[in-house]
Amino acid sequence: MNRLIRAPLQPLTYSRWLHLCVPMLLVALWGFIDPRHLWVPALLIAPLGLLPRVRMAEGLQARFLLTPDEWSSGEGAIAASPSKRWRDRWRTVLWLEVRMLLAAAAMFATVVLAMATVELLAVALGFSLSDAELLPVVPPRWLAALLVPLPPLALVTVVHLMGDLVTGVAVRLLGPSTADRLSVLEERTEQLLERTRIARELHDTIGHALTVAVVQAGAARTAGDPAFTERALDAIEETGRAALEDLERVLVVLRHSGPRPSQRPTLADAGRLLESTKASGAVVDAELAGPLESLPGPVSQEAYRILQEALTNVLRHCGPVPVRVRVEVTQRGVELEVSNPLPADAEAAGPGPGGSGSGLRGIRQRAALLGGTADTGPHAGRWRVRARLPLRGIG
Repeated sequence: MNRLIRAPLQPLTYSRWLHLCVPMLLVALWGFIDPRHLWVPALLIAPLGLLPRVRMAEGLQARFLLTPDEWSSGEGAIAASPSKRWRDRWRTVLWLEVRMLLAAAAMFATVVLAMATVELLAVALGFSLSDAELLPVVPPRWLAALLVPLPPLALVTVVHLMGDLVTGVAVRLLGPSTADRLSVLEERTEQLLERTRIARELHDTIGHALTVAVVQAGAARTAGDPAFTERALDAIEETGRAALEDLERVLVVLRHSGPRPSQRPTLADAGRLLESTKASGAVVDAELAGPLESLPGPVSQEAYRILQEALTNVLRHCGPVPVRVRVEVTQRGVELEVSNPLPADAEAAGPGPGGSGSGLRGIRQRAALLGGTADTGPHAGRWRVRARLPLRGIG
């Protein structure tokens, strides 16, 4: 009841009224050609529903006039895309016919109630109606004056109810199919996964660059050696430049435009990563075995990020300590291990490098996405990060 009371004050009532009246323009034009057969336009529009673009046009019009609140969002219960299947085309044909029928009913109610209003108003003003078409009995002037508001209120009520009806039919016939909903769901899932991957990329790249810069700056300040300071600045510059390239690549992905400035780094670029770690003052004992360049892209890229995060954690939480790196590529997959001495106060401080934060969690997630495993924690008096990434099923 409250909706009916508020209906005359809602713009949505009148936009839906306009939507109901639009099909009658075709009927009005046909009236100049053959006024005796006004049902012919209903037959003429049926084949138009088989055209894919007609469904998109009807969907856009229905969104704009029937559900304007969903117009700006670009999403809603009414689809606005061309027909992709024959089922969608037949649903569009049915929609055109039902819309024409509802338009005829709405126009009939509009004309009848508008004429009733005019006749009552004429009687109330004292005009003589000897040939009233709608009033079976001409009421007294005072009664006619009291009855004048009733037809407009009835018209608004009818339009409101028919607007709800045509909106429900539009959602049913122009709404996305099950396949369309599944496609949208898959697209959203891919977007969420891409955003998660980008967040990990930024965490690994920017985190590594800042950690190297902080460690290098601190070491240069305490060393007091101009030559060491020069090498530290070179390392900071190189690491910062690489981080800027990765950041630019991520921003291009977010903008969905423009060429990719560079590809994601792979395990073949591990030498640069090891050099930046050495430049921070850490002694790196690296052993790289196997054809790193022949690894599939996803495995090589994720292995690089795992190695980067492991080295970043060492520098961040332990400083420039001796680090042992072992990477071996076999026919079955990639085995990666990074270990460093545990701090003297490891037991008091709790977990080793990385703690239980997002860095180690990201390492485990990267390995799991490829069907591999990653172990992090104390081992034989050292802190160890070990990951196994399989090659089976990766191409």
